[in-house]
Amino acid sequence: MKHSMIHRGLFVFTLVLALGATGCKLRPKGPTPIPGQRPGVTGTGTAFPPEDVGRVGAGEGPTGRQIDPNLQGFPPGRFDPGRSDQDRGTLASYTVYFDFDRSAIKSSERGKIESVAGYLKSNPGVGVLVEGHCDERGTEQYNLSLGEHRALAIREYLVNLGIDGNRVYTITFGEDKPVDPGHNEAAWAKNRRGEFVVLRPKQ
Repeated sequence: MKHSMIHRGLFVFTLVLALGATGCKLRPKGPTPIPGQRPGVTGTGTAFPPEDVGRVGAGEGPTGRQIDPNLQGFPPGRFDPGRSDQDRGTLASYTVYFDFDRSAIKSSERGKIESVAGYLKSNPGVGVLVEGHCDERGTEQYNLSLGEHRALAIREYLVNLGIDGNRVYTITFGEDKPVDPGHNEAAWAKNRRGEFVVLRPKQ
């Protein structure tokens, strides 16, 4: 009798362990929360409204995830990045940096965009590709959307300065292309950026 009760107890214990392990496997892993948000709020943030999340990745760009031109009103033209020579050096010193979880252009960065606008006005035969980047915090989809909004904010600023919108393309890389691989604020500050690539029609 005692022996039977021990066997029964071991069987129940084993069954409980098996069910517990299965339950752990089936429990979905939630997305990484954005630091500073209320508990349970993930995938959206203060940089843009929730309805804008998920619009990224509709098309593939020449070097990454390009925003769908049909969504953004960018008709294919002579400055299409996929059909242009790309010059990353000319405007490299005008990289625009952003605050954490923000896509607003800081007053300290506006002069860089104004310089790029001046370059484009002096060189009507070129276009520009604006790349949006993020630091590593947040989910992949969130960072792609945030990178999109950063690139679009720069594009809007250029258009407001008189640059034809058909000359300005945008692309988002999210967290995929950090300039600094560190895991601290100094590295993250360098990675929250918008970069300019000059586009020249192929001869």
